[in-house]
Amino acid sequence: MRKDWGFSALIEAQGKRILFDTGNNYEVFAHNVNAKKVDLTHLDFVILSHRHGDHMGGLNYLLSVNPHVPIYAPKENFGVFGSSLPGTFYRRSESLPPEMRYFDGKPPETLYFGTPWPQGKFTWVSETTEVAPGFHLIVLRGPWGVDLDVMEISLAIDTPEGVVLVVGCSHPTIEKIVETASAEIKKPVHLIIGGLHLLPAKDTETERIAAALHDIWKVDWIAPAHCTGEPAFQILKKTFGERHLYAGLGNTVAFGPNPGAGDAENGSYAFFDDADLQTYRQLARSSPDAEEHELAHAAPGRGAYWVGAHL
Repeated sequence: MRKDWGFSALIEAQGKRILFDTGNNYEVFAHNVNAKKVDLTHLDFVILSHRHGDHMGGLNYLLSVNPHVPIYAPKENFGVFGSSLPGTFYRRSESLPPEMRYFDGKPPETLYFGTPWPQGKFTWVSETTEVAPGFHLIVLRGPWGVDLDVMEISLAIDTPEGVVLVVGCSHPTIEKIVETASAEIKKPVHLIIGGLHLLPAKDTETERIAAALHDIWKVDWIAPAHCTGEPAFQILKKTFGERHLYAGLGNTVAFGPNPGAGDAENGSYAFFDDADLQTYRQLARSSPDAEEHELAHAAPGRGAYWVGAHL
């Protein structure tokens, strides 16, 4: 598999098979999908967390093999995934001659805007909603670490152990996402997986956030990836100890009471390369049981996911 700066996860839970984001690069995404032997023709639906290229770069490849798959994407005015606005969204001047007016002064009731993927079966999501029993799309506006606000979708899965929360970049801030998901499902968060966007954060802020997730929000397990940032990986590892899970390229984590237990043949260890193992050992040195934990990663259980294009 090839490393890249991006995020993509295949989620298998409660009889559903979901692709969350499509990585950064068409060729890298296609290569990793085939290297992992992932069948993209059998998906219940796709979630595109937000409009940034490192989360939607493989969309053309996805649509080339599965052009009819339902895709949930954030609704934004003039959004890259397509959008719509009422025909009354602009101010009017009745004194202008018809030829100088939009639509000759007779706009349609709804204006639909284009997308680079006209074949995509997009459903635009503007508010938190349950799209299938136990699967909630958490929709929030995110100003954190971006030049312009971005609408972002996170996936909250209702499990017996609590909420399994899959995040793309956490631009709305991971604390706000956790708060919203917990309130929506009325359960604490059991597992967080994905990008926490702590790259721009100072260490003191990251330490505060890590402590809040662990001590205030009582998150059981955390598997940070993508834009979380190298210093944050280390801080989260120190904070969560053995309940910090490595979430690198090709990694698999089980849903269930103990996401950190499984067998090497079906779990993440089988897909580590030497660089991954070296990096993980360095991050895990602060834990006295690092070597034991390193060999005890998860096999796919009731639900699992694949981190598809992460550093």
